[in-house]
Amino acid sequence: MVSNRPKNIAIDGPAGAGKSTVAKLVAKKLKMIYVDTGAMYRAMALFMLDEGISPDDREAVEENAIRADICIKYENGVQCIYLNGENVNDRIRSGEVSMAASKTSAFKAVRERMVALQKELAAKNDVVMDGRDIGTCVLPHAYLKVYMTAPVSVRAKRRYDENMAKGIKSDPEEIEKEIRDRDHRDMTREESPLRKAWDAVVLDTGNMTAEEASDRIVSWM
Repeated sequence: MVSNRPKNIAIDGPAGAGKSTVAKLVAKKLKMIYVDTGAMYRAMALFMLDEGISPDDREAVEENAIRADICIKYENGVQCIYLNGENVNDRIRSGEVSMAASKTSAFKAVRERMVALQKELAAKNDVVMDGRDIGTCVLPHAYLKVYMTAPVSVRAKRRYDENMAKGIKSDPEEIEKEIRDRDHRDMTREESPLRKAWDAVVLDTGNMTAEEASDRIVSWM
């Protein structure tokens, strides 16, 4: 019996492994839809910061999560994240939002809200979705699961280079510390911790370009 269920690709891994860049390339090569789940969680964190709510205040975050209307739209082939009617693509990539998202995304009410939307998208389309719990929680029946990783030093260097390219001054040692701290939070949080799905293929991108990594994933389809 042939299944009409969409073919989904789940890509998980720690911060700086290159998930988003590679996922976008894979989606383009396979003519699939790319879903940036991290951007959705960042939008939620941005909402809390705008409202003056501390990302450490679990009760306040969960109580106010329902007020954040987050949706994905595609405009001229580009994924746009909307928060309460505003395109926030340019506002969710700051270090402050990134750190806040790492905290707020650990809360149950936030994850339940986001996962429901992500599942809905994948049920209707062939998608490439990256995050930290895609293969384990969001898309447990994905056609292909990939766990991307790379040494902390490599991931920190990539983040530093990205900041330099954007004209953002940063300290390499501080970036590496932030990544180590985020890895610890993501892997030890109560709700949907970061871990490799039992049936995921491991892809170490430490010595690979994004193009090479995307070609490897495409070859597995």
